Amino acid sequence: MKPITIYGIPNCDTMKKARSWLEAHGVDYTFHDYKKVGIDAERLAAWSKKVGWETLLNRAGTTFRKLADSDKQDLNEAKAIALMVAQPSLIKRPVLELGGGKLLVGFKREIYADALPG
Repeated sequence: MKPITIYGIPNCDTMKKARSWLEAHGVDYTFHDYKKVGIDAERLAAWSKKVGWETLLNRAGTTFRKLADSDKQDLNEAKAIALMVAQPSLIKRPVLELGGGKLLVGFKREIYADALPG
C-alpha cells in the first residue's frame, strides 16, 4: 500500500482526533504540517478536481469569517485555491491522501474505518 499522508495543522482538534484514530488502528502515515511546509496550488487543484473546491474550503472556521468581504464574494475554484494557498487554515481538515489517488476530507470514524486497513 502506498504511504498515507495526512494534511493539516497540529493544534486542530479534528486533526488530533484523526491522528489518534490512525495511531490506535496501527495505520502508518506521514503528517504534512501546513504551518511549517505550506501547500502548493498544484496539489490543491488536483484535490479540487477529485472532491471539488467547495469541499476543500472550510467556510465554518474563524479564518474564513475573518476574511474581507471582497475575498468571500464571487468565490470560484481559482479564487478559492489562491486563498487556501495564502492561508492554509482555510483548508478543511484533515485531508488524507491514500494510495490509488483516494482522498478523504474531514474526519469521520466510520469513513476512516471503511477506507483504511486496521
